[in-house]
Amino acid sequence: MRYSARKMLALTAVVSMTAAACGSDSNDADPVTTDAVAEAPVTEAPADEAMEEEAEAPAEEEAMEEEAMEEGMEEEGMEEEGTEEEAPAEAAAFAVDDGASSLRATLTSLLQEHVYLAGVAFETALDAGGDLEEPATAAAVAALDENTVALADAVGSIAGEENGEAFLGLWREHIGFFVDYTLGEATGNADMKAQALTDLEGYQQAAGAFFEEITGGAIQADVLVGGLEEHVATLTTAIDALVAGETDAFDKLQAAAQHMSGAANLLATGIVEALPDTFPGATDSQPAEVRSTLTFQLQEHVYLAGIAIEQALEAGGDLEAPAVQAAVATLDGNTVRLSETVASVAGEENGEAFKGLWREHIGFFVDYTLGVATGDDEMVAQALTDLEGYQQAAGAFFEEITGGEITPDALIPGLEEHVATLTAAIDSLAAGDTAAFTQLRAAGQHMPMAALLLSTGIVAAIS
Repeated sequence: MRYSARKMLALTAVVSMTAAACGSDSNDADPVTTDAVAEAPVTEAPADEAMEEEAEAPAEEEAMEEEAMEEGMEEEGMEEEGTEEEAPAEAAAFAVDDGASSLRATLTSLLQEHVYLAGVAFETALDAGGDLEEPATAAAVAALDENTVALADAVGSIAGEENGEAFLGLWREHIGFFVDYTLGEATGNADMKAQALTDLEGYQQAAGAFFEEITGGAIQADVLVGGLEEHVATLTTAIDALVAGETDAFDKLQAAAQHMSGAANLLATGIVEALPDTFPGATDSQPAEVRSTLTFQLQEHVYLAGIAIEQALEAGGDLEAPAVQAAVATLDGNTVRLSETVASVAGEENGEAFKGLWREHIGFFVDYTLGVATGDDEMVAQALTDLEGYQQAAGAFFEEITGGEITPDALIPGLEEHVATLTAAIDSLAAGDTAAFTQLRAAGQHMPMAALLLSTGIVAAIS
């Protein structure tokens, strides 16, 4: 593994542009997989030349940035000295689409996705009796590996292709250790479980050293290892519950995913510290917080909805089955948190209104699922009509609470895409089509774009 400042400066510019592309109107845009990063030619410009270009920015622009920061500090009653470390940066100084905000949101999406896709793959393998060659299991594992490749592309765009490849091997290896743990737990093989945990401890040390090296010490190995220990603890707890068929398995999987938000912030903060000119902004700014929170909660909605729908289909449409009710309860917890986020910026009354609107649209997806599963075309058609009505209502709602910063014309196409991608995944789940896993991932990947649109409007409204 070799740390190259030149590659980091040249390639991180590519990932910054890719993250900024999350706001594209194109349905083909992929804000998470960073395909553009993987395919883009690498320009090995000298580090000092790159920094000279940064230094040539107009002095007026720098003065404006400094003035904005000073004004923001005066409004909060803070003194200039020491405030950068003592308090989060305010919206006046930073934006939801600056380098730091985009990096944090991208890592939040990728790392959360890793946990949910891993959980889905493990559950699918358990349903197949541990047969990793069974088509559904192989498809679920392939979707998980797509996330792995996307993460490696992101690392490679920051630290160079060689380090990206090193990370790819390291990450795939740690997933293999989780598979070993799952199989050991499922078969009662205590030695296999113990070896998997030992291997995961070794992975933690290797990953800590890796990120310390590629960030030049901005991310300290011992700090990262502590987070990786929590990742192992929370995910193995979820695996134990999945193997045992416990109804709280979905809550435990959600807890494992929620841990990744902090991990993403840790990594993003270290990378921004190592490359402040490449990733301008602050990972703890108000815009970064808003965008990261919405990215996490909206993407989580898709994965928890997919899990709940899959459980309902497995139960033959019996919404009273314990596993179905548990999955739906976990999904509703996400709804409550989303409504709390809305309430935090628009008041309790609007938070409650959003909660009702959001729960209603989930019900329409349930109706669609049951209609597809039972061949009831009228039910399917009515669900789609109801979802169209939801799109109009949601567009009007967000226009009102943001004072026109978010318009229905801007929001509704994204909601249409949400319906299109999630119903496509539902169709495949109902048909037993192995494409369901990649389609669910596509539905999840759409949500970071929605989060960028919403956070841009919300920050503009409250700034």
